[in-house]
Amino acid sequence: MTSAAAAAPSPARRHGRRDAWTHAWSVIRADRQSMLGMVILVVFAIIAIAGPILAGPIDRAGANRPMLDPSLAHLFGTDRSGRDLFLTNIWATQVSLLVGVVASILSMVIGTAMGIAAGYLGGRWDAWLMRLTDFFYVLPTLVLALVLAAIMGPSLSNVILVIAVTSWPATARVIRSQTLTVRERMFVDRARATGASSARIMRRQVLPNVFGLVLANTTLTIAGAIFLETTLSFLGVGPRDTYSWGRILDESFEAGALTLGKWAWFVPPGVAVVLVVLAFTLVGGAFDEILDPRLRRRGAGPGAEPDATDPGGPLLSIESLSVPESLDPERRGG
Repeated sequence: MTSAAAAAPSPARRHGRRDAWTHAWSVIRADRQSMLGMVILVVFAIIAIAGPILAGPIDRAGANRPMLDPSLAHLFGTDRSGRDLFLTNIWATQVSLLVGVVASILSMVIGTAMGIAAGYLGGRWDAWLMRLTDFFYVLPTLVLALVLAAIMGPSLSNVILVIAVTSWPATARVIRSQTLTVRERMFVDRARATGASSARIMRRQVLPNVFGLVLANTTLTIAGAIFLETTLSFLGVGPRDTYSWGRILDESFEAGALTLGKWAWFVPPGVAVVLVVLAFTLVGGAFDEILDPRLRRRGAGPGAEPDATDPGGPLLSIESLSVPESLDPERRGG
């Protein structure tokens, strides 16, 4: 009974987490750019989840006439194999978002584990892990991804692994720098004094205090992962067992859609990539403001009222300071 009560989070902790999420939502809601990004992401999420269910299975064989122009029956027309491009773009939305989210989660897991271990353990662990991180960091991401994708094969799971393996170094460096400050705090010293192992301290003390930074970095990593998958597919080494925005662009380029004036073939997937990457970038900027309120105060302008919850504000304000005449050297000298 005692252990169960100890394992359950206290009401104060639950209230603190609820206040943190409420504050985060208020920051996002107050920023028009962040709200625009959220609306775009919600729209594409609905398309990715409900679109394939409502539209039905993708037409892989091509049951229509090839190269049809847009019409009520085929909103984006058909490709050279007779596949309906509107239906193909709906399925491509699901695949592209899936690749971006899953690859980013794997990248965050690898980068966070490497960063926390290097920052907390220090010494040789820090040196070896950071040399490994620097090795992957200096390699051109696109070139490395192209080589790995060509070696592993153009399947959906392989492309996700390739993106995850090539995207984690930046996260590891950011998390390590934050871990170096967290490990010096008092609650970590108390955990060491109680005999807690390094693994337990990293999991229970360090990770929760860097998780906000991980979450903010994830939004930007998803944008980069979607863009990288689109590039790989456009270059012909992306997943060939399904359709993504990059594969649609690749096939339109091979068929000469730009020369033929088939704008509905290449414009929708291109616009979708730009909108989703922009949306994740806008939302990522909101998370930066949540983690660093000084950014929000700086963007508010010189006439804005200071935020009472802003830790970056002055700790002490002195008004109407005067010096007694007996202590003023100028007056005493006169």
